[in-house]
Amino acid sequence: MIHVETFPVNPLSENTYVVSDETREAVIIDCGAFTAKEQEAIASYIDTNQLNPVSHILTHAHFDHCFGAVFINERYGIAPRCHTADRPLLDDLQGQMRQILGHALRCAQPTAGEDLTAQSVITFGTHRLTVIEMPGHSPGGVCFYCEEEGILFSGDSLFLLSIGRTDFPGGDLWKLISGLQRLLRTLPPQTRIYPGHGPATDAATERQSNPHLSL
Repeated sequence: MIHVETFPVNPLSENTYVVSDETREAVIIDCGAFTAKEQEAIASYIDTNQLNPVSHILTHAHFDHCFGAVFINERYGIAPRCHTADRPLLDDLQGQMRQILGHALRCAQPTAGEDLTAQSVITFGTHRLTVIEMPGHSPGGVCFYCEEEGILFSGDSLFLLSIGRTDFPGGDLWKLISGLQRLLRTLPPQTRIYPGHGPATDAATERQSNPHLSL
């Protein structure tokens, strides 16, 4: 059985997830921990529970989801992996922040690991996460899906009764809406959805009540 631990971090209250199972292998999703206190809270949880992180994967490479990437690599020896189309974002966090915020916050520049594609499968313990391409919030946005457990990590594509912004460089509203509509038609209604910000939701709620999707 999968356990999902959520850490809201950084000034944008980004959700960093540590996902583990009974083998104690773990996957870290979107480590946006900005301060030393935030980083140590994540490390303390991992160490206290004797977890073994084997992957750090990104739903997309916007800066608030990557602040802790260097910390994770230095502590656990795993470089962040993002979709090929988001590599330019990950490879230039300072430039990305200047473009979006108008100024750059001080943070270390991570070195990327192997790119993710639609064919990538992330394994840990006895579980696997498949990659679902979901461009629109960013060019290389993805969701991670564990079919066995009925869990989806949606990043900033889908929130509780909302969707991600598409006014950033490379955004595309209609790609995002059509992709989410296709996804929600195929997911079992009880699928638990963990977004990049805010509380969790489920597929039934989003299919029936998300005003942006009109399924």
